[in-house]
Amino acid sequence: MIHSFKYNRRRHLCQPLSLLAIEGIGGFFNDRKVDFILPVPLHNSRLRQRGFNQAVLLGSKVSRALDIPMLPDVLVRNRKTEPQVELSASERRLNVKDAFSVKKHQMLAGKRIILLDDVITTGSTMNECAKELKKAGAEIVIAVTIARTAR
Repeated sequence: MIHSFKYNRRRHLCQPLSLLAIEGIGGFFNDRKVDFILPVPLHNSRLRQRGFNQAVLLGSKVSRALDIPMLPDVLVRNRKTEPQVELSASERRLNVKDAFSVKKHQMLAGKRIILLDDVITTGSTMNECAKELKKAGAEIVIAVTIARTAR
C-alpha cells in the first residue's frame, strides 16, 4: 500500500495509512506532551518528480487528528540523496550523512518532536534527522513510521 501511495501517486491511500499511525500512536501520546510533528523532508528535485511528500501528507492528517501542530518546513534536506531502497545499511548511512539541517532553531529549543516518515528500514534517515533536531535544541525526538521493512 505504501509503495502504491508513494510511487504510483495514489494519494487517496494517505487516509487509511494515516489512520494506522493515528490508531497506533494516539493512546501513546495522550499522557505525553508533544509540541510538533516534523515530516522527513524530500529534496526539492525529488518533490518535483513525485509531486508530493508522502510524510507531509501523512503528517497533516496525524496533526489534525491528534491536535499537534505540524511544521513541514523546519527540517530540510540540503542535498539530493540516492533512493535508499536498493542500498545496504552502510551505504544508507553514508547516503544521508549530513543531508539534513534545521531552519529556525529557536522554535525547537526544549521542544518534544514527533519525527514522521512512511517507512523505516535501517533507521539511517531517522537517525540523521534526529541528530540535527537534537543539535537544534529539541528535548525529545520520537520517531514514528507507518511501517518497518526488513533489510
